[in-house]
Amino acid sequence: MSAHPARTSEHLATLCAADGEFRLAARFWNGGMRLRMGGTLLGMTLANGMPRAADPDQDAAGVIGLAAPQQTWDALLAATPPRFGNDIAPLVMAGQMALEGDPVVYAQYYPAVMRAIELLRPPAPSQAMPPPAAAGRFDSPVGRYIHLQLDGMDHRVYFEEAGAGIPLLLQHTAGCHGSQWRHLFERPEVTDHFRLIAYDLPFHGKSLPPVGPKWWATEYRLTAAFLRAVPVTLASALKLDRPVFMGCSVGGLLALDLARHHPDVFRAVIAVEGALKVDADVEALSALWHPQVSNEYKARMMDSLMSPTSPEAYRKETSHVYAAGWPPAFLGDLHYYLVDYDLRAEAASIDTGRTAVHILNGEYDWSGSMEHGQAAHAAIAGSTWTGMQGVGHFPMSENPDAFVRHLLPILEAIKARPVPAIGGR
Repeated sequence: MSAHPARTSEHLATLCAADGEFRLAARFWNGGMRLRMGGTLLGMTLANGMPRAADPDQDAAGVIGLAAPQQTWDALLAATPPRFGNDIAPLVMAGQMALEGDPVVYAQYYPAVMRAIELLRPPAPSQAMPPPAAAGRFDSPVGRYIHLQLDGMDHRVYFEEAGAGIPLLLQHTAGCHGSQWRHLFERPEVTDHFRLIAYDLPFHGKSLPPVGPKWWATEYRLTAAFLRAVPVTLASALKLDRPVFMGCSVGGLLALDLARHHPDVFRAVIAVEGALKVDADVEALSALWHPQVSNEYKARMMDSLMSPTSPEAYRKETSHVYAAGWPPAFLGDLHYYLVDYDLRAEAASIDTGRTAVHILNGEYDWSGSMEHGQAAHAAIAGSTWTGMQGVGHFPMSENPDAFVRHLLPILEAIKARPVPAIGGR
């Protein structure tokens, strides 16, 4: 099959050389890239990050190869790619695209490879962004620290809050922090009725590690018992009356965990990207905390979980937070996400008469997929499920307008429901 006119090695090298994002991601790269599209090969060599059209030796150091049938590439290179076909990460993980080369080199230069592939796509439709805020304007949330006793240690936990009414605790995703919820704080249709409280888990964001134990000499792993204790202890310390809990990803699993284990603490939980069990080999993700791989790998991989139709500026902001996090945090949080957490045998025990359960999943999320959310909904009698078209794993930060449209009916249902008595009586 002949190459698309815009899909030649020469044109690819020209596009990459002229693109600032590619040049930054490819800095210091000595090696090359081979893209096998059915019967067509696109190749580049790189010398200190500068591309040149050529067919590099696949066995040479620093060369990354990707191969897939033409139809897989056609979907990947569409202006709006389909779910799970929008990025090489889910394709490689699902075995739909073959990866050749050193996996560490792949992790180091995955952001550059993915950017090169994006440059081969036709222009995407323009995305409307809100006007900039007026100079000198204060955003709504106010932040402070609270001391919590967790695992017998004093943790100085940072949280931000705004609004009035029903307390709503907000839990961020793995390896991230509470800034993901910043857009929700500026929505009066939410804050007029709910007191939003977004906290940073210990070791995340502005919540520093505890003083005393030698945490730096032990591998960080987030456990179910510790994670459940954070919102329960925070709710008690703040004297919250039957708050609502909403979390995304790790927080989305935690929402269902809290409904199972602490039904008398929370009147309702909202599981964004919720699931009963997420299956993946955490050992296969070791590049997420590798001394030769920077935080840019995990940041760029987060883009693969988002919808290509979400505003680019918000997608890049979401990724930026991952690049800024403590390097062990993301992989350590996945211990809960992939190992400790499993509600398949206990989901039927969740009493939605005591704690209302609402589940939402984004179309482009290949981790906590819509299929995962539907399975959780089917297992939890009385729960609700919402499929969010056109968004991915981080709806509250990648596309806040779309997220709020899906969230408001849930908040209305929570407002209208009488608060169950302790013990469901």
